[in-house]
Amino acid sequence: MFIQPHLNFEGRCDEAISFYRTALGAQVLMLLRYKEIPSDPDPQKWKPSPDLGEKVCHAAVRVGETVILVSDGKSLGNPTFKGIMLSLNVQSDAEAKEYFTALSNGGSVFMPLEKTFFSSSFGMVADRFGVHWMVHVVQQSPADRPNR
Repeated sequence: MFIQPHLNFEGRCDEAISFYRTALGAQVLMLLRYKEIPSDPDPQKWKPSPDLGEKVCHAAVRVGETVILVSDGKSLGNPTFKGIMLSLNVQSDAEAKEYFTALSNGGSVFMPLEKTFFSSSFGMVADRFGVHWMVHVVQQSPADRPNR
């Protein structure tokens, strides 16, 4: 079993995918638009309104080793991501700075990227869509370090 994030961008999914491609090197693995959903003859089942046609019904985006699912949802215009943070774990201070800077472009920094007792670089930011991120350099445990 594993847990996979699914982010609903309320009509801004194409914009978000483009941003994450640039900021994090994300790759789109699959993308399905509402207009591509097969019609169901059952009138009791939910059918998307025609104005959702070009919006993203479901997409899978790879960021590093993780696949994040994304969509436009009901396209209400203002995504909210409360109580959730994604942790971006990197191997170097240079990577942390690069990704933190990219994610903060148009967003809000809650904690600047800095050295902490648990990481050589750690910071918290909400990107332009309101997705909250913790960016930090993962410290190797003594067992993980090569013998010298």
